[in-house]
Amino acid sequence: MTLRNSATHWGSVSKTFHWLIVLLLLGQGTVGLLMGDMPRGPDKLVLMNLHKSVGITILALAVLRVLWLLVAGRPHPAPGVSARNRMLAKLGHLVLYALLFAVPLTGWLLVDYGGRDLGWFGLLELPNLVSENHDLHEAFEAAHELLFWALTATALGHALAAAYHHVFLKDATLARILPGSKRISPDGGPA
Repeated sequence: MTLRNSATHWGSVSKTFHWLIVLLLLGQGTVGLLMGDMPRGPDKLVLMNLHKSVGITILALAVLRVLWLLVAGRPHPAPGVSARNRMLAKLGHLVLYALLFAVPLTGWLLVDYGGRDLGWFGLLELPNLVSENHDLHEAFEAAHELLFWALTATALGHALAAAYHHVFLKDATLARILPGSKRISPDGGPA
């Protein structure tokens, strides 16, 4: 098990960031959708606090993931990936990273503009970034939901592109990020 990324594969740290963020996003989306239909009350408050805490966790993991990429680099595209697909992958990753930051940040701002506290699992109180403002709270609530759906669509496109590479192009793009996958040689096969 290699921690760092190489020219041909993702290391275990990058894989952990990737799949942990995927799992948290799936849970976060589910909680967010359930929460929206609940009447006000103690159960909704519990879910709201969980949603806020997981959102801050996702934001922190996104920051750490970007910092790790700066240190560890990223593998070259799998052999045989066209220049067009490399460009689309770069654009898709850029949009994913932007949304990984934008969704939790708009959530933080909507909480602050709503005049509510933002805690992290009851262990840490985060500072207010802005003062209470009902109109801006409503605007950021709408933006948060819109960005969530944009992230959902982009992540789905990302997953479908990885599946396309695996099933139709038969390259190592997907295999390199799967947990437990082995090193990939420069020709695309196992090393």
